[in-house]
Amino acid sequence: MEDILASIRRIIADDNAPEPEPAPKAAPKPRLDDVLDLSQVAKPVRRPQPVAFDPPDIDFNVDDVDFSMPEPEPVAPAPPPVEPRPVPQSAPERLAAAVEEQVVERLVSKTTDDSVGQHFTMLAHTVLTNNARTLEDLVKDMLRPMLKSWLDDNLPTMVERLVRAEIERVARGR
Repeated sequence: MEDILASIRRIIADDNAPEPEPAPKAAPKPRLDDVLDLSQVAKPVRRPQPVAFDPPDIDFNVDDVDFSMPEPEPVAPAPPPVEPRPVPQSAPERLAAAVEEQVVERLVSKTTDDSVGQHFTMLAHTVLTNNARTLEDLVKDMLRPMLKSWLDDNLPTMVERLVRAEIERVARGR
């Protein structure tokens, strides 16, 4: 509340301050006789003459083109591949097997991949147990500085406008 009143006092003090001196006048515009007229110096430009163009005669006669295609040779159907019956696995093992089937060439070994995965799992678990911040908390922390900046820029003028309107309303009512 004190901040708002101090802001109103500053605005009122600014209204009572003397007007600043006007800025010095801009440099005068150059006289027209200072402009170089190139029409006196330059040679006139000739317009290009159109060139006659006769399009060549193109024969679109397609009667001598053979559009027939030879019949393809029949291909014997391949026998369906026989897949071995998979051994029942748990969900993580099936997921790991599916990922390994899709990977053609690995950049790191299986032991390195397992070690890195284990460390990331430990990090995620540690972060979640030590710092259980929700998305709402993160959004609040991100919006707080933006809201503060907006209020600093706009609240004094809003309060001044509303206070002046209220003062005028009260003054007219008497």
